[in-house]
This record gives sequence, C-alpha cells and structure tokens, in this order.
Amino acid sequence: MGITRRAALQTMLAAGATAVERPAQAATRAMPSADAVGLLYDATLCIGCKTCTVACREANHLEPDTTGSANGLYQAPLDLSPRAKTVIKLYSDETGAQSYVKTQCMHCVDPACASACMLGALKKRQFGIVTYDPDLCIGCRYCEIGCPFNVPKFEFAKSAPKIVKCELCKERLASGQEPACTEVCPRKAVVFGRRSELLKEAKRRIADNPGRYVAKVYGETDGGGTQVLYLSHVPFEKLGPPSLGDEPAPQLARSIQHGVYRGFIAPAALYAALGLVMLRNRRHDDDAR
Repeated sequence: MGITRRAALQTMLAAGATAVERPAQAATRAMPSADAVGLLYDATLCIGCKTCTVACREANHLEPDTTGSANGLYQAPLDLSPRAKTVIKLYSDETGAQSYVKTQCMHCVDPACASACMLGALKKRQFGIVTYDPDLCIGCRYCEIGCPFNVPKFEFAKSAPKIVKCELCKERLASGQEPACTEVCPRKAVVFGRRSELLKEAKRRIADNPGRYVAKVYGETDGGGTQVLYLSHVPFEKLGPPSLGDEPAPQLARSIQHGVYRGFIAPAALYAALGLVMLRNRRHDDDAR
C-alpha cells in the first residue's frame, strides 16, 4: 500500500525538525560503510556482448527494451530506461579509438538521489546499496533531477508508476548469490566484491600494467566516491562518466535545505498554504449550499 498524505506530511515535518536540530550534519562528509560492496568494471576487458544486460533484465523481471532493435524483436536498450537497469554503450572517435562502457547506478557513497528524496524512498541500506521503497515514493521525481549520473527512471507508461534503477540485485545477495551481471560476464569485465577490495584490485592492475590504463580509478573519490568503480584506457571525460570533482554531489543541495528548514520555515509555510486551501474549499462548499 502506498504512503498516505498524512504520513507524507508527518515525514516531511520530521525531516524539517531533524534539519533544525542538527544543522551541522550537512558539513559531515560521508564515508563508505565497512560492509560496502560494489562493482569493478574494466573497459579494457569488455567485448560488448551485452550478456549482462540480458541477465539483468531476466533477474529483475523487466519487460524487453527493444528501442535499438530494427524489427522490435530483441532486447536492445540504447540507454537506461524503466526497462533497462544496465546498458553497454560504445565510444568511438575520429582517431579510431574505441571502448565499451557499462552504465548502471553508481551506488554513490553520498547519493544525491537519496538526499533529494523527501520521504526516504531512495536510501542507502545494507551493504551501502542505494535501494528503492515504492511504498514511500510519491512520484515527485526529484531523484531524477538530483542524480548527476542520470540513473533513476520513472515509469511514465504505467498507471501505478515507480522509479526504476539498479539495486545491485539485492534479492540475489540476500540468498548468497552475486549480481546477475557479474555472474554471466564471460571476460570478467565486471566483478563483484567489497568496495575496499575492488579498489585495491583496480590500483594493482594500474600498477602492474603501465600504459594500459588511464592512471585513475573512477569512483574512488569522484562525486564523493561511488561503490561502482571504473578502469579505462580511454579518458573518462570521453568515455561517459561526468567530471564531478571530489565534492559529494548532494552537498550544495543539503546546504540549501538546511538553510530553508532552519527555524522550521518550510513546514510553517506548508501548513499555511494547506490552511488557505482548506479555508477556500470550505467557503466554496458553503456557497454551494
């Protein structure tokens, strides 16, 4: 059952009160949890077979995304969508340089989508995975606006729409399995594990293979750090991931929110607006009688 208006108001008020009581929390930099897991994607190993996209669709019971199919008969997503939680894209330039790149939720250490979500429908939970609770979602789509990676997708075509994004196959993890995409990759271009161990492995590969990789692990500190890490032989600004710097993506938004909620200004304004609407509706009812 979805969240009620009363519950939504109560949650919004509680969020405002928390911001008043703990304004300094916005300045605290988030760190990966001790149990944080993630993915390491090595673009030099990927052959673009897209087995991971098929396995992801099957594991998550998604309808086929045939956008890139000429006859509409096979799975061929061109980008993340309500029917595709991960995609493989091809980078190619005029010099002949090419690389595949896997796109999915980055499971940020400090996720902007969760910061933008008023009611906690998107939140970091077990293993640091950013998961989605549809019962708390009111469909505001602020998560779509807040995400610097353009990951969350809204099901516009459904009568009871939800937000769709990679949740790192949390159901499979709960049963002792690994994510579907890493299980089926024939080249182990994407592997699953503890973020701390994946980061060590990424740095080892760079050190042991001079000249093979760009000397950077994307996601180590980018946007405050992510639990999906990338290795590439192509500059990352060309491959696709945005250049975010080391500052967490939601830091500015949180600073603004704390300024707005200080003194309980926003909830007071909300109640005032609701009161005016109720008064107007009551007057209309009285006139109708």
